[in-house]
Amino acid sequence: MEKKKILFVCLGNICRSPMAETIFEALLKEHNLQEYYEIDSAGLDNYHEGEAADKRMREHAYQHGYHITHKSRHVKTADFDYYDLILGMDDQNIRGLKSRAVSDDRIKKINRMTNYCTQFIEADAVPDPYYGGDAGFQYVIELLQDACKGLLLEVEGERKQASR
Repeated sequence: MEKKKILFVCLGNICRSPMAETIFEALLKEHNLQEYYEIDSAGLDNYHEGEAADKRMREHAYQHGYHITHKSRHVKTADFDYYDLILGMDDQNIRGLKSRAVSDDRIKKINRMTNYCTQFIEADAVPDPYYGGDAGFQYVIELLQDACKGLLLEVEGERKQASR
């Protein structure tokens, strides 16, 4: 069976999307499911290309038991063909992704990260914590933990159904 390929996207790929990638990878490892998925993250803009995640996000991630190793990269045209699911963190990300997708088949792959929340069901976006304080980073991690758990439930349900 071919791996399901998921790409997490935010603006600069230094806070939200690398955190989502890290959390989802940890969930896959916890449930011994790494062989079924390929995960990455990217940013709509390339002004942090090659940089490590924001220091504050890495520090908050570490407090939650996560270690972010991703280096920032920007979304490439080829990503729309390669990945099965492309998850934006907010409306701006979704609009940016759709404007680059250029075909209906590619647009169908784009979804909002918070659509997978099971506890933070009122959340319509993963807010960018970059210009805020500690509370913003904490909230983003909690929100992404919830959304990643919901995402795993959904994609695992699909995978198990397809393997029948």
